Amino acid sequence: MNSQVPVTVLTGFLGAGKTTLLNRILSEEHGRKLAVIVNEFGEVGIDHELIVSTDEQIVEMNNGCICCTVREDLIRAIGRILETDRTIEHIVIETTGLADPAPVIQSFFLDDAIKRTTRLDAIVTVVDVKHIAEHWHTEEAREQIVFADVLLLNKTDLLTYRQLASVEERVRAMNPLARIHHTRRCELPISDVIGLGAFDLARALSVDTQLLENTDHQHDADVTAVCLRRSGVVDDARLNRWLFDLGQERGRDLYRLKGILNVNDERRRFVLHGVHMLLEGRPGLPWKDGEPRLNQLVIIGRSLDRDALEGAFNGCFRQPVASAFEAPTVQR
Repeated sequence: MNSQVPVTVLTGFLGAGKTTLLNRILSEEHGRKLAVIVNEFGEVGIDHELIVSTDEQIVEMNNGCICCTVREDLIRAIGRILETDRTIEHIVIETTGLADPAPVIQSFFLDDAIKRTTRLDAIVTVVDVKHIAEHWHTEEAREQIVFADVLLLNKTDLLTYRQLASVEERVRAMNPLARIHHTRRCELPISDVIGLGAFDLARALSVDTQLLENTDHQHDADVTAVCLRRSGVVDDARLNRWLFDLGQERGRDLYRLKGILNVNDERRRFVLHGVHMLLEGRPGLPWKDGEPRLNQLVIIGRSLDRDALEGAFNGCFRQPVASAFEAPTVQR
């Protein structure tokens, strides 16, 4: 009997729909006892708050990209999961949208403890068919596609048949062996992404003969994450006006925008998602009694001006507020 715990790695460029897919995995009746590792790009992580309420064990890693400096943290996180008293039958890792799968794959073959206790089940890549044309030039987006065992061509409802066929043709040329599914909001049977036994090291080595060489991965230095946290009440009209202007002026440079906001002091959180100029907002979970209503907004993109974004974000509040970390002024 194989005692190794299977691991599914969810990849895909920023905003492709990885968290949506993860929520579907956690919500479905699949009968498996899961543990989840969530990795974010930037010093403030909010993806754990975008995940559905669940009894599964969730480990958050937001001190760097999983394929770079925190790979050792990934190894430690898996070790902690397997050392608990809980029975774990499957581990799901949601990587940051800027992760190169190659160094993640390396971790499962270069570390003796991880190699002994786990096995890669599949690399599942979500492709945002609406916006992938903006990122064909990006090494991370290309690597996520070529290393995939399963490809979800997501947001198919946003393209015409001809446009979708063109994207699929290019994706298929990059990876002729992966299983391809067409999805809207990552809707598909979970059996299509979990428990596949699809990862093949020989195939991965045919893509990159130096795959198992311990090399560092470097991101584009122009791509950064601006993480904004403020207390107070956001005015919906001011927020809409700023986001519209931001999309018009910097849409091509905005790879990902996600936030949890206290809009108009409503009973429920306002959950904001954005990719380039496409923005979507909807009510989220209710705020708990006595819970601080902290507004958190993460913007990932190219050549971002942190001060300008922070100033504009502050202008969306009903009244000027101090930073959540700023000490109050004492009158003497």
